[in-house]
Amino acid sequence: MKVVIQRVSEASVAINGGVKSSIKGGLMVLVGFEKEDVKEDLKWISNKVLNLRIFNDQDGVMNRSIQEIDGDILVVSQFTLHARTKKGNRPSYVDAAPPEISVPLYNQFVSILQEQGGKAVLTGEFGANMKVKLINDGPVTIIIDSKNRL
Repeated sequence: MKVVIQRVSEASVAINGGVKSSIKGGLMVLVGFEKEDVKEDLKWISNKVLNLRIFNDQDGVMNRSIQEIDGDILVVSQFTLHARTKKGNRPSYVDAAPPEISVPLYNQFVSILQEQGGKAVLTGEFGANMKVKLINDGPVTIIIDSKNRL
């Protein structure tokens, strides 16, 4: 499981010309799943997302979590995070989990974030052609892979 976490001052997801979800400050989380991902990966990444201290405190130091600032989270599925690019110029997505595996993982990940964070998590629509807009605040972008914990 891989995530790209971006601290944003605003973000939105549109599908078929209409805005499905939008936030005004918080985290945009792009998430991709592999066939081998299990609930432990979901919980570990969720804990990281909720507790990363990447928001400024009163002294302007990144020392506060999304929970401490009561910010919003927007989660968007993105299988391309598992692209293989070593050979040739056309990415291979053989490491990305197929929909029958990734859809339940995606839904479970969002549920875990909501349960652990104590508030609603906004989403895109799995498998849809989405138009994602965001203003990266900082910029701050963190990449986490659940298979690379050490």
